[in-house]
Amino acid sequence: MTNNNQSHDTKIGDQENVHSQSMQIKRSSDEAYAIAERDGFALLDEAIDETRLRAMLDEDSCGAFACFEGRVRNHNNASSVERLTYYGYEDLAINQGRQIIADAKEKFAITHAVAIHRIGALEIGDIAVWIGVVSAHRYPAFDACRWILDTIKADIPVWKQEYYDNESPKWLSNNG
Repeated sequence: MTNNNQSHDTKIGDQENVHSQSMQIKRSSDEAYAIAERDGFALLDEAIDETRLRAMLDEDSCGAFACFEGRVRNHNNASSVERLTYYGYEDLAINQGRQIIADAKEKFAITHAVAIHRIGALEIGDIAVWIGVVSAHRYPAFDACRWILDTIKADIPVWKQEYYDNESPKWLSNNG
């Protein structure tokens, strides 16, 4: 006879293990930055080094640099946010991110773009996503930066759980 409580506990333990695996990348941070530099996109499970990313985009032929930093804010709608956790599917995210950057290069007159999305536990003020784009002129850089952000939010397999002061945590789409 099987103990239903033991089976239930095992299932919960398995789910927690899956969740914890989706809060960490399997590569070192140096490897993640190398992938971002080469392919244009990576996930990272520690604080984003925007200076390091900016250095990847130094290009003498480019007169424009556009950047977006998405930071964790202390509220969402009428709720007071304490912190949040991002979960991500690393291999799929990198493949989709690589395609997003390639598509941006085809759609806009840009030289290069780099984006990193952070996963794991984040506090108020932490950078959750960083995007940088360089081009010869400003308008393609601005347009591509926004398009990359919107496409990452829509297509990259990253999910967000928000924790509130006086409410239960909620799962939200990455656009929420």
